[in-house]
Amino acid sequence: MFFLLITLTACNSTTEKKEAVAKQEPKPQQETEKKKIIFFGNSITAGYRLDPNDAFPNLIQQKIDSLGLNYECVNAGNSGETTSGGLNRLNWVLKEGCEIFVLELGANDGLRGLDLSQTEANLNQIINTVFEKVPEAKVLVCGMKVPPSMGEAYAKEYDEVFARIGQRDDISFIPFLLEGVAGIPDLNLEDGIHPTEEGHKILAETVWKRLKPML
Repeated sequence: MFFLLITLTACNSTTEKKEAVAKQEPKPQQETEKKKIIFFGNSITAGYRLDPNDAFPNLIQQKIDSLGLNYECVNAGNSGETTSGGLNRLNWVLKEGCEIFVLELGANDGLRGLDLSQTEANLNQIINTVFEKVPEAKVLVCGMKVPPSMGEAYAKEYDEVFARIGQRDDISFIPFLLEGVAGIPDLNLEDGIHPTEEGHKILAETVWKRLKPML
């Protein structure tokens, strides 16, 4: 009886030790949360009249995934968005922060003939707000141009707005997002403004050249 009691006590002690060790063992680490790249723009970013998978932000996600990089592309494109509208919804978009912020706004301001001094002020305020809310973020600005139908003087002023934005030393800059796409019928929808699926492939390459070094 005494021997049995000792045996049971020893078993219980061993079991308690195993349970204690098990509690101390580190749990498997959870998968690292992906860093965010926010694409903040209008119908071009949204992929107007296309499958969202064919819009250039998603094509860039495919490039990132193929390289095994830990980034998630968030498409925050909103069709019809002006710089004023973008500024109004910016805080909501930045709620969860980001590592990289790709700004593609201004085209609708130009097409509507809006006051370009306000457009420039809005673009600068968007950039400044990103840095205020997410100090460590990197910003890539996509420049635009307006069609000749807007008039030579307005087009010149529009170009100067983005030229000044591009001179900021705290951002990266693409002079013209639609380079190699604008004005080419086969790469645009019937409206002559929005890129086709093939057009978005070219946009993705244009953005990728500037974005990849930022990752």
